[in-house]
Amino acid sequence: MIVSIDPATEAELARFTPHTESEVDAALDGAAAAQRKWRTRPVAERVELLSRIARVLRAGKDTYARLITAEMGKPITEAEAEIEKCAVTCEHYAEHAPAYLAARPVESNAAESAIVHDPLGVVLAIMPWNYPFWQFFRFAAPALAAGNGTILKHANNVAQCALAVEDIVRAAGAPDGLARTLLVEVPAVERLIADDRIAAVTLTGSTEVGALVAAQAGSHLKKQVLELGGSDPFIVLADADLAAAAETAVRARFTNVGQSCVNAKRFLVEEPVADEFVAAFTEAAAALKVGDPRDPATRIGPMARANLRDALHAQVRRSVEAGARVLTGGEPVEGPGFFYPPTVLDHVAPGMAAFEEETFGPVAAITRVRDAEEAVTLANQTEFGLGAAIWTHDVDRARELAGSIDAGAVFVNGLVASDPRLPFGGIKKSGYGRELGAEGIREFVNVKTLWIGPVSA
Repeated sequence: MIVSIDPATEAELARFTPHTESEVDAALDGAAAAQRKWRTRPVAERVELLSRIARVLRAGKDTYARLITAEMGKPITEAEAEIEKCAVTCEHYAEHAPAYLAARPVESNAAESAIVHDPLGVVLAIMPWNYPFWQFFRFAAPALAAGNGTILKHANNVAQCALAVEDIVRAAGAPDGLARTLLVEVPAVERLIADDRIAAVTLTGSTEVGALVAAQAGSHLKKQVLELGGSDPFIVLADADLAAAAETAVRARFTNVGQSCVNAKRFLVEEPVADEFVAAFTEAAAALKVGDPRDPATRIGPMARANLRDALHAQVRRSVEAGARVLTGGEPVEGPGFFYPPTVLDHVAPGMAAFEEETFGPVAAITRVRDAEEAVTLANQTEFGLGAAIWTHDVDRARELAGSIDAGAVFVNGLVASDPRLPFGGIKKSGYGRELGAEGIREFVNVKTLWIGPVSA
């Protein structure tokens, strides 16, 4: 049985019987049949669907945002922003997909040569709970524009969001079966990956699950895009605008209650300004309102599940036992719900849990460094490589440092965030492949060479 629980109250919201094997089989048949027709439609016609999806999203924004908040605890203002971001991304691909997918002529003597982009087929999307609408639409918008179909296997604690996603695409006028949600338990996923009607797989999730999915998909020679964990460094150099850096650092760490792969997690601060930065950062973190995520004033809602909160607290305890200092927070909130307060750990060093492991929740780890060189060394001292931030007035120096940081994205004097115009993804154990931008839409296409020789008279 698949059960949806309100993480703020621990009340049961809904329960669902998983789809049977025959229902799964029918969904795969339907998706494959719909995709075969969908791929023949002109790109200009396919992107019209994305424009309609954006309108459906905005028309139902209040309802969808409340659903996100109910199922995974995201503060309501952030849930509303998530729906808007989905709509903006659909509109981006509605406008730019024709150019991203256009044939690219190549000079080839007397022959006519071009690179064309054909869809792969039906893509299995295995998605997490932390951005239950955005994670799907950031993949689905370019995939549908490219002529693919999709089967969604969502995290089971956001089953209502998963079904709502399917309803949105259907309400926008997608062909029957083109985008389907399957409510299945984890053991069914391997069978989906192996099925011949699935052409490729995209996963956003943990590194451990990514390794399993990569092995399963690889054994069937199926393309994968993996967006996995992160332990993003946030480097503050001595010449940085400390007020701006501290204000952005709070948003970078505590957005979505710290439950994002691309949240800043390790704050590497040069010694001369460490005390000032830490004081400003801690004061702002401690002031974040913890409480009912339906209250627009709330900034820290509950964590999504009890086991996630317990694992986070264990990381805090182990770090403190190893010498880290708690400046604010550090203990679960008593009462119903899976609440953990914004927590700042100072004097975190390599070897401690908060430095070595991904902390997926509202805990910030501050490490004091001698200079920029040590900051870069420690930034790279992780198995992950998703995003990174550098704060300094010396932009030329920042460009040079950015070239030495192992990450899929480096932001200078700004908040690391995904943008539909820019490719998003990581290296090392943060995964491979890209989403968004032109690179993202081309992940699930066959980049085909078309060569046409001269015709004799």
